[in-house]
Amino acid sequence: MSKSGVTVSPECVSKFNELKLGKNLKYIIFKLTDDYKQIVVEEASSESDWEHFQNKILNAKTVYKGKESKSPRYAVYDFEYELEGGEGIRNKIVFISWSPDEGAAVFPKMTYASSKEALKNALNGIAAEVQANRDDEIEYSTILNDVRKGKR
Repeated sequence: MSKSGVTVSPECVSKFNELKLGKNLKYIIFKLTDDYKQIVVEEASSESDWEHFQNKILNAKTVYKGKESKSPRYAVYDFEYELEGGEGIRNKIVFISWSPDEGAAVFPKMTYASSKEALKNALNGIAAEVQANRDDEIEYSTILNDVRKGKR
């Protein structure tokens, strides 16, 4: 359980293990339930197109107090990249915490921030973490540079 009292659905762990061990999935997007009590799987996909994934994250919405707004999300992405110098291909499972600076209500952002560690701790095998608050921070090239350098 997180500091906010939010719990992690067992499906989050089972889908993550499916991505990690089976390699049939490319990404998983997680969200908080409408009552902000549990982290659940919103979507798990084998779609390998980064822009498809990126659009899902950037266009996530939530309704809070009757108003629709941009919404934070968590995701894990099986990030494949080529080593510089042609030394081969590597995969890293990247945990992404998306919390848009603009257009998102404060309560959802605070709840996502205080619940992130509960999900991360439940998912064993994350190689890198990315905190993104602006659209440019979730660009493929930005994340690739950070993953290669072992940053974030």
